[in-house]
Amino acid sequence: MAGWEFVSSAFAKAKQLLPKGFSKNQLKEMNPAEVDNRNLEIDPLDQFGTMGPTDLAIDPKTYRLKVTGKVGRPLSLSYDQILKHPSLTEIVLLICPGFFSNNGRWTGINLKSLLQEVQIKKEAQYIDINGAHGKGVRIPLKMTQQKRIFLAYRVNGETLPQRHGFPLRLVYEDAYGYDWVKYVDEIVVS
Repeated sequence: MAGWEFVSSAFAKAKQLLPKGFSKNQLKEMNPAEVDNRNLEIDPLDQFGTMGPTDLAIDPKTYRLKVTGKVGRPLSLSYDQILKHPSLTEIVLLICPGFFSNNGRWTGINLKSLLQEVQIKKEAQYIDINGAHGKGVRIPLKMTQQKRIFLAYRVNGETLPQRHGFPLRLVYEDAYGYDWVKYVDEIVVS
């Protein structure tokens, strides 16, 4: 029975591999946690949908990303300092259910290395990612080790456009678009 439980558990966690050319209308109705997007085409940036605020103008010369909370070494990073940190590029699917899906090549700051740099305290369990527009999301720390979760400053090879959250947008694999916080300016470890 233990073997069957293992197979059953693995099957339940398997994602549906979508074929190249899969319907965008169907995709926008799916749960991103259940979709394997490796065969999907990258959507051109001019075809990306967006929701929420799109007009928040942030000056990269005065911008700061603050990392505070249960950390041994709080940080306040300028946009230029962020660009010098280790980065990663991943193809991650964003779905705003019922509205649109964007399959993009996102590049940004590696959240894992950033969290190591601030020396998270043992008792910490969550990170709150907050945007300058008042939107935020709480993520269990353990998920940052298991999923592709990072702060993007580029998409499809271009600087992240203002309407998509410049200077930083949370890329949150397997989460719906409303948790992909735009205009990120603060991480609070709790």
